[in-house]
This record gives sequence, structure tokens and C-alpha cells, in this order.
Amino acid sequence: MLRYSQIQIITTPDNPKRRYANVKYPVISRDYSDIYVYTTRGDRYDLLAQSYYTDSSLWWIIARANTSTNLPDSLFPNVGDQIRIPSPSRVPFIIGEYESLNSSIQ
Repeated sequence: MLRYSQIQIITTPDNPKRRYANVKYPVISRDYSDIYVYTTRGDRYDLLAQSYYTDSSLWWIIARANTSTNLPDSLFPNVGDQIRIPSPSRVPFIIGEYESLNSSIQ
């Protein structure tokens, strides 16, 4: 799957079993520029990310911004929930925080 393509695979001489390194995600605080929408049947975070950010791989930003309404690693928001979509202008900052948190594993 493409969403795992940037995650480092770890093996060691004493443990040759392949495993993924843990990924850390930044806390995405609320901002006055955030967008709020009500979800409908068929909504998925990757489709919302494609619509708002023109990049479906940024689905995790929307999922992480809404951890109180769903499982943060799920692609599906609950139907009828109001969710927060961080403003597209904030995405470079959020990605920078993500890269900073994970610089030791990449």
C-alpha cells in the first residue's frame, strides 16, 4: 500500500524479522481557518483530502484532526458527524511537524 511506502522497515542481526518503525503524528490544534463539514454516506478521509488538498495521501491530517469522533487510523468518518478539516494553508506546517517528529526513523 502506498501509505506505507515512506515508513522505514527495521531488521536487526538479533531479530531478522521485518517490522515497520513507529510513526508519530503531530497534534493538530484548532484554528480559526479550519473548515467544518457534515459527513454523508460515502465520505472517506482520502476522498476529502483529495477534494480539499488535492492529495489523497494527506488523509491522516483530517483523521488526526478528528480523533474525538472516530478512530484516528480509520479512512471512514461516522456518517452525520461534523468534522474539522484543517485549512489547506496549514498543511505545509503540519507536514513539517510530521517530518520533524519522524526524522530519526526515515
